[in-house]
Amino acid sequence: MRLTTRFAVKIGNTQLISIKQNIMLGIPYKVIKTATQYKQYCCLLEALVDSGKKTRVVQDEIELLSLLIEKYDADHNTFSEADPIELLKLLMTEHAMKAVNLANLLGVSEGLVSDMLNYKKGLSKETIRLLASRFKLRQEAFNRPYALRLPAKKKTCYI
Repeated sequence: MRLTTRFAVKIGNTQLISIKQNIMLGIPYKVIKTATQYKQYCCLLEALVDSGKKTRVVQDEIELLSLLIEKYDADHNTFSEADPIELLKLLMTEHAMKAVNLANLLGVSEGLVSDMLNYKKGLSKETIRLLASRFKLRQEAFNRPYALRLPAKKKTCYI
């Protein structure tokens, strides 16, 4: 059987081939079970999205990979224990966002964003909805209790 590579991605010494070839070989995509497999599927998905090819086959492949990756993310979610502010800071770093970008996204002042990131103000319901939507997470990831750091009251001496 002669195989022609319609689309391929190389990761290290491993070459991933498209779903068309996998079907021809009788090896379709499988449920992700390892971190290595997860990384390979993520790289392949990114390459497919960036390829500019939007044929029906490529779109189906993108949808399938997205579902498999989302399932793995849901099953291996480490955000459940994360402090919402630490999670937000991590996501901002991963997405190369600065406080000004976050302020624009939320439609609030940079001062309020600073207060939220420094535990001086809590996250509002609307903020939680916007963050969950932007980062494609469940609202519960941001809607969990955490302690605010209120400034200590100054003691005043009256004479």
